[in-house]
Amino acid sequence: MVSNAPAYILALDQGTTSSRAIVFNSYGAIVSVAQQEFPQIYPAPGLVEHDPEAIWATQLATAREALRLANANVGATLAQIAAIGVTNQRETTIIWERATGRPIHNAIVWQSRLTAPLCDDLKRRGLEPTVRAKTGLIIDPYFSGTKIAWLLDHVSGARERAERGELLFGTVESFLIWRLSGGRAHVTDYTNASRTMLFNIHTLDWDDDLLRELRIPRAMLPHVAPSSYVYAQCDPALFGAPLPIAGAAGDQQAATFGQACFTPGMAKNTYGTGCFMLLNTGSQAHTSQHGLLTTIAWALGDPARPQITYALEGSVFVAGAAVQWLRDGLGVIKQSVDVEALARQVPDTNGVYVVPAFTGLGAPYWDPQARGAILGLTRGVTAAHVARATLDAMAYQTHDVLDAMQADAGVALQRLRVDGGASVNDLLMQFQADILGVETQRPRVRETTALGAAYLAGLATGVWRDQVELASQWALDRAFTPQMDAGQRARLYAGWRKAVERARHWAEPDQAE
Repeated sequence: MVSNAPAYILALDQGTTSSRAIVFNSYGAIVSVAQQEFPQIYPAPGLVEHDPEAIWATQLATAREALRLANANVGATLAQIAAIGVTNQRETTIIWERATGRPIHNAIVWQSRLTAPLCDDLKRRGLEPTVRAKTGLIIDPYFSGTKIAWLLDHVSGARERAERGELLFGTVESFLIWRLSGGRAHVTDYTNASRTMLFNIHTLDWDDDLLRELRIPRAMLPHVAPSSYVYAQCDPALFGAPLPIAGAAGDQQAATFGQACFTPGMAKNTYGTGCFMLLNTGSQAHTSQHGLLTTIAWALGDPARPQITYALEGSVFVAGAAVQWLRDGLGVIKQSVDVEALARQVPDTNGVYVVPAFTGLGAPYWDPQARGAILGLTRGVTAAHVARATLDAMAYQTHDVLDAMQADAGVALQRLRVDGGASVNDLLMQFQADILGVETQRPRVRETTALGAAYLAGLATGVWRDQVELASQWALDRAFTPQMDAGQRARLYAGWRKAVERARHWAEPDQAE
């Protein structure tokens, strides 16, 4: 720590299914947590939306509650809150009025396959190599660019208003910072910008060619700033003091930073609504040949000449969301945490595979027409087998991504750091180590997404000196070592690949609209 004075950071972790706020102390320990779920909106199969006002209301309420609890738990006062860090569900797209801050439509969520037809059109026009070269991404409905174009085309008068400078676009952190600052800061960080399919990750600017192709006015885009930087002071009416908003990163980049994967070759995997693996590749942007994305991991230092760290990323659309489906869709568990006890009732899946392609498949397949499937059913299969197969699917999808990552990077990973809600599941973590043949390390502080946002905000405000100090705070909770023999590993994974092929290309293209 730079100072011996007590200092705390408020981290806002705005996720796909809930908003969370966590107050950390200067040792990276949690002193308070508040969380609220908010409704998911499913207008049609494959489509997902959120009410931006519900996002804001739940995030503001949890922030206030976390501050109250921090004061009650450890006596933390507003004067001791050094900064606010923000991390967010990425790619989710919001357009709002510059004058009022009022959204013009529901947020289009990253999971939504709404713009699959537009993406197909861009591919037919031969734009995939250009997009890959400039942005590190592929053309897919996952990313924000086509969502913006859809909103401008389908909300009455939106395109004309955007061209007049009346409308603003932002991913979720941008919308939150706008609201937190009372409309004084329209900003995003480099990590979130790199997920829009509009940002050139080499020139570090919005790309005019891509904006022209999608007919998106540059004036509606936020200013891009480092991930660790004082963007603005929050409106003092919100919390009672003008706290600095000093850090922002997309959730997966924040988790990588919170896991202290600061050295090229280090990797982490987050088990949340989706499942996301990032490999630090340092100052070089490596183009994937195996279906992965090249993305900005974080940007530090001088805003005029930021120090960029790049990463390879594999994105799995459905991980923890499949457990929610067991709870809400099938009703076989009452709470998500119950899945481990149910799965432990059986020694294996009895030959069952669950492919949770509810909104298509992400890396390395990128198949928006894939759909979920349960294969290998017999009369002997029970809910416990399905539960176990659902957990195993997270590990198998991670195997798919790791294979691609190792091929691209040309290295064999020796260990994998894990985090996210499902990482508390010992059964899943052991199977993950078994099916990968790689040691799986779970940290003591599992809220690494929020921790990463706190670290970024704390670096900008002098709570911590540098990444060396942050790395010294990482502590192991448990290491899971592989116990499965190579033959069984190969047989199980071959079955998974066979199951995936059955689920691919299931929906007709017009069913993804």
